[in-house]
Amino acid sequence: MTTQPTQAQTAGKYANVNGVKMYYEIHGAGKPLVLIHGGGSTLETTFGRIIPALAKTHRIIAVELQAHGHTGDRDAPETFKQDADDVAELLRQLNITKANVFGFSNGGQTTMEIAMRHPQQVDKLIIASAFYKRDGAPAGFWEGMKHAKFSDMPQVYKDEYLKINNDQAALLNMFNKDAQRMQTFKDWTEADLRSITAPALVVIGDHDLPTPAHAVEMSQLLPNGRLAILPGTHGSYMGEIMSPDANSKVPEFFVAMINEFLAAQ
Repeated sequence: MTTQPTQAQTAGKYANVNGVKMYYEIHGAGKPLVLIHGGGSTLETTFGRIIPALAKTHRIIAVELQAHGHTGDRDAPETFKQDADDVAELLRQLNITKANVFGFSNGGQTTMEIAMRHPQQVDKLIIASAFYKRDGAPAGFWEGMKHAKFSDMPQVYKDEYLKINNDQAALLNMFNKDAQRMQTFKDWTEADLRSITAPALVVIGDHDLPTPAHAVEMSQLLPNGRLAILPGTHGSYMGEIMSPDANSKVPEFFVAMINEFLAAQ
């Protein structure tokens, strides 16, 4: 499995979605699989390691959300609901009536919103390293988020953003919108999760940011939920750019597991 960038950035396209110029890339062929990145990230920083492998068996639609990476912004806060509506509208424009959706971290919360707001457009869900309520995060997380500073943002995320959008003001704007979204985070209810009827695989690392116990709870609330606890930190099991071991073979196992889940009848 390669650790190199998936393709030149010229492979990307744009769509005018709910007033935003939204960037996306399509890789491979097969049943559509939408990839939704985490906060402060791009599609490459979250999924760059595994896109080539996933594209062997799926038609990958990898998106960048409002104010992230190549995608433009709107004069409004970024919310999980709006992100969900943006992804749903992009799929409509691409004439994709139903897709599997895979969201990591904040992308996992967007995935849940898509399933709740646009259930007719989703087939199966992969909700990775996400929580549905505040107590799913470790002690001290929310207090730290209240005082989040731009200097706290990992340098690798800043560098990767500036590689594709060399605009310091836009980078700071993305950080501020992501921070505000988390500072105003409101729990979903248990009833909200029970309303998601699509088959859903909840994925968590055993040393993740959300707690494994919270992932167990989520998988049990989802009517058709499954659970996978993998060795690793936040996203390391899929080769996310902050992964401490670039040579780990766990992402290969992860892709095989995803393929099996999506192929099952």
